[in-house]
Amino acid sequence: MHVADAACAALLLGIIAVSLLSNLLVLICFVHNPGIRKQAPALFILNLTFCNLLQSVSNMPLTLAGLLASGQQQRGSGGGLCQTVGFLDTFLTTNSMLTMAALSIDRWVAVVFPLSYHSRVRRRDAAAALGYTWAHSLCFSAAASCRSWVGYHHLYASCTLRGARAKGGGLHFVVFTVALHGLSFLLALVAMCVTYLKVLQVARFHCKRIDVITMQTLLLLVDIHPSVRQKCLDEQKQRRQRSTNKISTFIGTFVLCFTPYVVTRLVELFSPEHINTHWGVLSKCLVYSKAASDPFVYSLLHHQYRKTCGLLARKVLGRSRRDSFSPALKANARRNQEDQLAANATSDHSQAPGS
Repeated sequence: MHVADAACAALLLGIIAVSLLSNLLVLICFVHNPGIRKQAPALFILNLTFCNLLQSVSNMPLTLAGLLASGQQQRGSGGGLCQTVGFLDTFLTTNSMLTMAALSIDRWVAVVFPLSYHSRVRRRDAAAALGYTWAHSLCFSAAASCRSWVGYHHLYASCTLRGARAKGGGLHFVVFTVALHGLSFLLALVAMCVTYLKVLQVARFHCKRIDVITMQTLLLLVDIHPSVRQKCLDEQKQRRQRSTNKISTFIGTFVLCFTPYVVTRLVELFSPEHINTHWGVLSKCLVYSKAASDPFVYSLLHHQYRKTCGLLARKVLGRSRRDSFSPALKANARRNQEDQLAANATSDHSQAPGS
């Protein structure tokens, strides 16, 4: 096996492990916390988590198998299993992108219309948006399967859309691929940029109002200690920086993980030269890494999920400690009982007549 293939295989193995553990943890928090389930965005988080888990147990392992086979085309690459996995690749990737766009729109409504948010975004509205993402994704993946554009692609070492058919299939595959990425990646990116930048604008406006009130309060408090004044100023800076970091994380991870793969697929259509195989595999691994980062970006770093994880961890650790100490406690209780019986026997013997 080539060194680059081994490195990509090790990277992909780590992505599979992190994706499985983190997404399962999100599901556990979803089950144990009723407050999380009551929120309208919970449907989007749940859908995104299921997409990531399904990708972790279907597409990623077969891509890993393709890498371990030293880039050789897998046996039975045109079989039903590979076509099913290729169908899932198009469906899950498109569904994940549109779900992230729906989450960005939900956050925009929550920030811009906080008082009327619950009347504007109800569970049935979230379910309708989720239904659109499924219908959109199924249309493209089913069209690719019906046109026999799904199979093993050696450039990405995975079962996906076969770009080699573009030369034989002609204009239809080119139009399909451009439309797929334009109505999934580009549409989601535009929606996220517009909504999150509006959210950032509103957040900075509120931060300025809070800063003005804070500065007026500090000016009135003449006898305030300099350390307290500096602490207030530092909190202002952190508050402004926190909103920027969140928006940068949402958009940055989306661009970093999906852009290389989408650009490579488009270049593959129009470039007469062959694309480096290691770059193709790396771009595919970046797409998979989104499934591992989504639980942290959208769920596990938030207060409700962290609180639920802490409660579950304390419950598990407390139970394990009781289980580990129970044999020792039983042995100690048995020894104490035996010592007590021996002491009682000695006392009775000493109190007997003629002793």
